[in-house]
Amino acid sequence: MLNDLSQTHPIWTATGQVKRFASLGSDVTVDVAVIGGGITGLTAADLLKRAGKSVAVIDLGRVGNGETGHTTAHLTELLDIGYRDLIANFGVEGGRLACQACRKAIQRIEANVLSYGIDCGFERVTGWKFTENAADVEALEAESEAALQLSVPNTLAFESPLPFRIERAMRLDHQGQFHPMKYLNALAERVEGGNCRIYENTRALDVEDGEPCKVVTERGVVTAKDVIVAANVPVLNKFFLITKIAAYRSYAIAFRLERAWDSNHLFWDSADPYHYVRREDIGGDAYLIVGGEDHKTGQGARTDARFRELEEWCRKRFAFGETDYRWSGQIINSVDGLPYIGRNSMSEHVFVATGYSGTGMTFGTVAGMLLSDLILGQQNPWEALFDATRVKPWAAALSYLSENMDFPAHLIADRLSPGREPRLETLRENEGALIRVGGKKVAAYRDPEGRMHLLSPVCPHLGCYVNWNEAEKSWDCPCHGSRFDPVGRLLNGPAVTNLRSEAGDDDLAYVPERYEPPPERGEPIGPPLLGFFSCPLKPT
Repeated sequence: MLNDLSQTHPIWTATGQVKRFASLGSDVTVDVAVIGGGITGLTAADLLKRAGKSVAVIDLGRVGNGETGHTTAHLTELLDIGYRDLIANFGVEGGRLACQACRKAIQRIEANVLSYGIDCGFERVTGWKFTENAADVEALEAESEAALQLSVPNTLAFESPLPFRIERAMRLDHQGQFHPMKYLNALAERVEGGNCRIYENTRALDVEDGEPCKVVTERGVVTAKDVIVAANVPVLNKFFLITKIAAYRSYAIAFRLERAWDSNHLFWDSADPYHYVRREDIGGDAYLIVGGEDHKTGQGARTDARFRELEEWCRKRFAFGETDYRWSGQIINSVDGLPYIGRNSMSEHVFVATGYSGTGMTFGTVAGMLLSDLILGQQNPWEALFDATRVKPWAAALSYLSENMDFPAHLIADRLSPGREPRLETLRENEGALIRVGGKKVAAYRDPEGRMHLLSPVCPHLGCYVNWNEAEKSWDCPCHGSRFDPVGRLLNGPAVTNLRSEAGDDDLAYVPERYEPPPERGEPIGPPLLGFFSCPLKPT
């Protein structure tokens, strides 16, 4: 088992941190402003710089420490939507374009590795979609046939390199894998310098579309002709686009293999939720990385149990000792199965990218390539397919209704539910919970030093109540996936501000026995809903 169950550490950030960059210190003017220093933002910035554009990349925290640092780094044209559904939603030609885009993205990464001399362990590997369940064989065979329709070469097999029995597998050659942080570090070093800059710890608060555009941050204003919002979620958007995506948490563990196993392949099973497996060699050690156990952000009970379930799944199939690393990442699903990449609704110069599902490194690269082409005025065959304003009512209707039931349900029900009843002093160290104090619900957290932090549970995005994530020690919003650290500092959008302190002190530390809640004023439902009609990025 993991030695310290109170911490989560991605293997990538522990073994390949990106260099540090300064924060924005004053107003700047550039050709293109990029919000988000992950694989999408830096891929676009690199291509734009090569085309002669000046670029400013700003990131809420450290470059790469967002979702790029929390991936399992599969590079593949095997999409989460499945090939049959891809054809049903987008037709054969649309499906071919989607698979072609993924193929081109892997080629772009490979070309960067070769031309820039990046030591990130990139290699071409074989991918295997397999099933251990005889009842799923027919569906897997149908997927294989659909893939061939989309010009995705594959073969069916009765055996695989896995050390356990399977019923059937679909084999796809020429997929890829790499160390994402080492790759991103090389891109960042290429972008920084000359007329291009990267600014860390710089939070975007507002975006004004116009000629020029303005990105308002807490540290200054970035003026630019064009803006790319590449923050995994459409930060600052409160209308159309946010209703077409949903945030999920996906869990991963990494452990050193106890005996040699030639496992340089990518694997996905047919379970629900599914599991995905790959190997990574670091510092002379061979690690097996296993992910899965997905659930909607803010809605998974006992999130720490997800890691135990992953370990149990592994112990039945692989030989390993302790878990060396464990982490979770935010997956953004689109309602029709493909990402939204392109111009923001009713905008001329603001571009967005989101909805990569479980193919973030591949689609993130697709997005960087497509957005740079759009800004440079170059034709791209994927533009219409990934159009961020598209609405496919038949393909997305059920998913759209299902995902959007959470917002009104949580907005109202969370205010009416009784909450946890223990007194504040019963909270253990490094534990959080929603607790009623003096008739008012608060988000309470006791830090490792025993101090109590009391916050408003209201997510500043659209007003839903956050829930405690015991695995990641964070407050997660069940409506649109915003996340905050234990003392309320923003970790992930679409929110752009912190949780509010319930007592007004900067350090948010209180002694429970002395705490007196403010007068009961309730949490009105009206203002968050009004926010729907006042989004800074215009309607999205």
